[in-house]
Parts: sequence; C-alpha cells; structure tokens
Amino acid sequence: MSQDSILSVDNLSVRFRTHEGIVHAVNGVSFDLAQGEVLGILGESGSGKSVTLRAIIGLLPREYASIGGRVRFGGREIQHLSNEELNAIRGARIAMIFQEPMVAFDPVFTVGDQIAETIVRHDGASWRDAMRRARDLLELVQIPSAKRRLAAYPHEMSGGMQQRAMIALALSCNPQLLLADEPTTALDVTVQIQIILLLRELQRELGMSVIFVTHDVGVATEISDRLAVMYAGRFVETGPAVDVIEQPRHPYTDGLLSSTVLSARQGHRLNAIPGAPPDLMALPDACSFAPRCRYAEEQCLSGVPALSPITRDHATRCLRVGEGRLEL
Repeated sequence: MSQDSILSVDNLSVRFRTHEGIVHAVNGVSFDLAQGEVLGILGESGSGKSVTLRAIIGLLPREYASIGGRVRFGGREIQHLSNEELNAIRGARIAMIFQEPMVAFDPVFTVGDQIAETIVRHDGASWRDAMRRARDLLELVQIPSAKRRLAAYPHEMSGGMQQRAMIALALSCNPQLLLADEPTTALDVTVQIQIILLLRELQRELGMSVIFVTHDVGVATEISDRLAVMYAGRFVETGPAVDVIEQPRHPYTDGLLSSTVLSARQGHRLNAIPGAPPDLMALPDACSFAPRCRYAEEQCLSGVPALSPITRDHATRCLRVGEGRLEL
C-alpha cells in the first residue's frame, strides 16, 4: 500500500456457494486508490463490479460467500473485522450509494429521519442538530424546498430526487471513501447528467475518494480519473481514463467502446461484441475473452494472461499486447 493510498485491494477473490456449484465472481482483483481519486470500474452486467464493492465494504453474506485476498483501508485490514467494528466504519468513513434508492431507503420512515439517524449514530449529535444537518445536506445536493422534503417518505419523491437524497445520506458523516454502485442506471438521460455533475462537484469540494461502478462508457468517461475495465471477475485493462478511452489496448475495451451509439455512424449497425460472457462456475484456465475475441490465437488458451504494463500507468491483460503485436 503506497503512502498516499487510502484504500489498497490485493488479490481480492469472491466465491459464492450455490446448489449448482461454486460461482467464481471476482478473481484476483488488485488496485490502490489515492486520496481524492475517482476510480471508475467499467464492464457488462455480471462482470463482478458490484460484488467487488460489496466485498470491500463487507456487505456479502458470510454464510454463502467466501472472500480471499486483502483489503486495507486507512492502513487497517478490514476484511477480518467483526460486524460491530465494520458498522463503526460503514456510513462514517466508508459510505455507499446504491443502485436502487427505493430499496436502500426504509419506506416507513421519512427521508429526514433516516439521514438524521445516521448522523446521531456515528457522530453522537443531538436529534435537533442532526435534523439541521440533514436539511443542509438536502440543500447541498440541490433538492428544492429542503426543509419540507425532510418530512417526505421515499415514495413521495421522484427517481432523481430519491437518488439525490441517497447521496445526501451517504455524505451525512463526511466519509473519506464513497462507493457508488451504478447510481444513475434507473434515471433518464437528463437526470443522469445532473447526478454525475453533482457527484463530481461534491467529490472535488469535499476531497473524497470514489469508486464508481457503471456499464455506461459515457458516464465512466465523464466522472473517472482512472478506469478499470472488468470482465469475468478480472480487471483486463487499467489506466488513466483518457488513455483507456482514446487508446484502448484490450480487445474487450475496444469492443465496449465500438458498441456505443456515439461510436456508430447513422444508418449503420452497432459493432456489438459477439457471443456471451463465460459461465462463472466453469471459468477456463485461459483468457476468458478468447471465445469472443477476433484476435484470439491458440496461445490465448494456454493460461490466464497477466495484467502487463504498457506504460507506467496503463496496463492490459492481453498476450498480444505484451508482444507488441495488437493494433486495435
């Protein structure tokens, strides 16, 4: 763990025990997150993005999930902490914005009560001071008539308003690390842009570190300082967001970028990635993307490629790139 890193993840793996077999959801993920940095994790549904976030914060059910590797936050290993110790960290130092605010909020309590309860629990503030801070937080995330919204129940708010309230809840105790699990997926495009700009503005203003999970290339580009492209539970390309988007060095990254509407010409079909992701209960001892890759060769089936550096900050998990033979 480097001195300026707030979070260090080393060889993280997650296995789920099911009646059908063992699901290999996350397979050797490693990264460091610097103070004030935004890391975007980009990939298709089922690639292991959300599971990675939940493993970091300790939200996976221990009776079904086996977690390997090391997670260090603020110099302290957190994967072996008790539930009581984890509860002291969650919400206070590490906060999470969930994909579905209607599921994350309790429907029988007002939004103001739920934000205030978090502040009282972690900061020991009085209820009156907590409600005042809750109102200030709703104003911070640009919810109109914030004082009146304190008494609103989650179902009385629009989707965009719920997501803003969820951001206010996540920021209620000034966390050092914010985990955002596809927070704009259920919103229309206009509201998506508003939420992304708001999150970026708050992140810079408060100096938070952020891990932002998404399957949307445009969203990842807009908010991330650094990108990690994930496939079949592994990072297949990492680097500065600009480098990964402008000079993709893994065929999967190139396929994601080519299959967006922005990259397509009018009147032409999208260049979709053929095939389907692999079965996570039967991962091959090979490049998981090889069956869908137009560059695949026999050597791609001889083992799992290592994440190899291209430059000091840019790395990819592709044999041909390591040999300097891949031109995307």
